[in-house]
Amino acid sequence: MEKTLKHRAKAFLLLCLLPALGGCLRSTRSVIQTHPPAQVLSSSLEDIVKATTQRYDHIQTLKASVEMSASTGGGKEGKVVDYASFTGYILMRKPGDFHFVGLAPAIRTRMVDMVTDGKTFTLVIPPISQATTGSNDAPGKETNKLKNLRPQFFTDSLLIRSAQPDEMVSLVSDDRIYQPDPTRKYVVDEPEYDLGIYRTVPNSTELKTQRVIHIGRSTLMPYQQDVYDEKGQLVTVVNYDDYKLFGEETFASKITIRRPIDGLTLRVTITQLALNAKLDDEQFEVPRIPATYKVEKLP
Repeated sequence: MEKTLKHRAKAFLLLCLLPALGGCLRSTRSVIQTHPPAQVLSSSLEDIVKATTQRYDHIQTLKASVEMSASTGGGKEGKVVDYASFTGYILMRKPGDFHFVGLAPAIRTRMVDMVTDGKTFTLVIPPISQATTGSNDAPGKETNKLKNLRPQFFTDSLLIRSAQPDEMVSLVSDDRIYQPDPTRKYVVDEPEYDLGIYRTVPNSTELKTQRVIHIGRSTLMPYQQDVYDEKGQLVTVVNYDDYKLFGEETFASKITIRRPIDGLTLRVTITQLALNAKLDDEQFEVPRIPATYKVEKLP
């Protein structure tokens, strides 16, 4: 009987101490508060695929004046090299014509000149008297990552292709937390849709991811695209920001293109944009390579 009373007394004492212990063991800290967007729009898989297809099909040509800056390196190299910003222009004409010219800062002479017909490309770098030719999918092996620029670096990024008839799609809901203005402590928690695009593997139930398009639900416009290669490796991550009205077309004015494998990042700001303007064949002529240039011919 005495032992039972002692056990009850200890249990009662412990119950009395729990509130005090809870107050001693608990702490509160402040975190940045997140805010919902002003509006959240809803859509279906069918409508998102349709809208993505319409945006891509509507644009047949693109002519843009741009400001660019580039960085190379990352965690693998243990350093990041930032290059001076420069201006240039981009010409695109479906199905495969592309022309990019980068101008040297201040003197505005041609620093990079790259042309492709959709199959083969020519890259000329006048400041170092070098040129590279090869197929569009030829791998870059230069230690100077800027020499590894390929047309797909731009064509996979500027226009977002929708799913092809032989590809499969999925739509999942998620959310992203981002800071619209780095100078303000205002963080948005925005619901999003992730449109996955896949190809089937012959004689298998396996699906290979081709691309994932991230769509913010405050506008139903893409804010990021992830591009994968045939092996399923993530090769390109593109961010789309600051959508503006160019004429009658809404287009992202700031595009950041990252190539994780290459350790290369390009930040593109579109200052002028003309869509569906007539572009002539001579605007896509292969640049002349002087006889004194060192020419590397890739497969």
